[in-house]
Amino acid sequence: MIEQSSDGWNRRRFLGAMGGIAGLAALAQVPIERDALAAAPPSSGGYPFALGIASGDPAPDGFVLWTRLAPDPLGALGGMPARPVAVDWKVATDEAMTKVVREGTVAALPELAHSVHVEPVGLRPDREYWYQFRCGADLSPVGRTRTSPAAGARISSLSFAFASCQDWASGYYSAYRHLAEEDIDLVVHLGDYVYEGGIPADGGYRRTPVPAQLSPDCQTLQRWRLQYALYKTDPDLQRAHARFPWIVTWDDHEVQNDYAGDSSQYNGNIRQLRAAAYQAYYEHQPLRRSAIPQTEEMRLYRRLSYGDLAEFNVLDGRQYRSIPPCGWGEAPACDAAYDPSVTMLGQRQENWLLDGLASSNTRWNVLANNVMMGRLDHDGPAGDILWHDAWDGFPAARNRITDHLADALVRNPVVITGDWHSTFVNDIKRDFDAPDSPVVATEFVGTSISSNGDGDVYGPYYGPMIKYNPHIRFFDGDRRGYVRCTVDREQWQTDLRMVTTVSRSDAPAYTHASFVVEDGKPGALPV
Repeated sequence: MIEQSSDGWNRRRFLGAMGGIAGLAALAQVPIERDALAAAPPSSGGYPFALGIASGDPAPDGFVLWTRLAPDPLGALGGMPARPVAVDWKVATDEAMTKVVREGTVAALPELAHSVHVEPVGLRPDREYWYQFRCGADLSPVGRTRTSPAAGARISSLSFAFASCQDWASGYYSAYRHLAEEDIDLVVHLGDYVYEGGIPADGGYRRTPVPAQLSPDCQTLQRWRLQYALYKTDPDLQRAHARFPWIVTWDDHEVQNDYAGDSSQYNGNIRQLRAAAYQAYYEHQPLRRSAIPQTEEMRLYRRLSYGDLAEFNVLDGRQYRSIPPCGWGEAPACDAAYDPSVTMLGQRQENWLLDGLASSNTRWNVLANNVMMGRLDHDGPAGDILWHDAWDGFPAARNRITDHLADALVRNPVVITGDWHSTFVNDIKRDFDAPDSPVVATEFVGTSISSNGDGDVYGPYYGPMIKYNPHIRFFDGDRRGYVRCTVDREQWQTDLRMVTTVSRSDAPAYTHASFVVEDGKPGALPV
């Protein structure tokens, strides 16, 4: 319990010991007495849970719960007072919230946009739970979540979906409306949860007018908070968050297009911008204490296991990467990219990944990855053009991973990827420079939730390149949707779930294609 001062709460002493944003975030997770803080925001007529609720990072004994108080999401401070506010939370074994097994009260701090991150522990593994928040007289919706199976437990099956790239102004989240109806265990989001650009006054493809404060690009913490608030007001995104636990990682647009480390081809050093963007990301995602932003980094890479069936290695391919040595974006290949010092993940994360893969005893080893690992040769024998923002710009770093997959006999590695706004099914070769190199893994690249709208953008551009890339088993350019994966002890099935349009929120969904990976046989086969 934090020592309380005469006005109920000694924030200053705690922050003096902890320091900065890390201290604030840690403080916000400390249980408090119910009467230590203001019980509710001033009466403004606004509903404090307008941005919804979420859970994430399931473990055998718990998960993280999230909300952010914002009765006026696009107003100053989200419509909240500039003071801490008490928020109650509880976890129950029934949807009616009558069989409560954990509960408490935490502080929603103005310095963290009145966001709340709670980590209940001591729960039973592989069980469904429900949760709810209360602020004053207002109750949040009831969310559903689930703990993961016990470590090493024999698991017969796992179902999950993965998604990415949800530019708000490019269209409605009709894909999330259908995802929320799936019978799955969790959702993995692979980046581009928000985009950094200003929102058109007419709302872009949604044709929903937005206030003028959303017009500038995201440069400051306050502007980033507005961007997340806008995205999170979407009811279909809220429903998907409330139905399943999410595992999240980022790509580039959570900071700036194609950035590398703390550098940008557009603005040079972006350390200050990145710090603001990282704080806003933490404030708006169901992330654990391990992801609290520190002075030098925000550690997002982590590992989550589902018994003996599957292990998710969640990667951060942005924060630690080298500046691509051959050039930003589309450029010819060059020898400099093969320098051993060139890295995509950074040395510490790369060692963590390789060590974890080598010691894994699970049947399926998943790499949750933000940019495409498979090669995409743009011009075949006519040249050597590649896209250097993806793993193609970091071939030595990629080879260290693919060599390890082969040498360590890693069982059933499967890479799930976002970023491209298109669908690829790739054989991952041990060495893409050697056409006869063996296949060591399978990659599924999912299309976008909304980004690129209904336009024919990438199909006409990348389609003609596919003939130069025989390891690409399947390509589809310009449909929107998500990917559903059903995993058991014999096979992994991937279903490409598409919507007919993002011009309306109630667009129908359908399965465009399905693929299977058999246990012990890298490479996907069409169903």
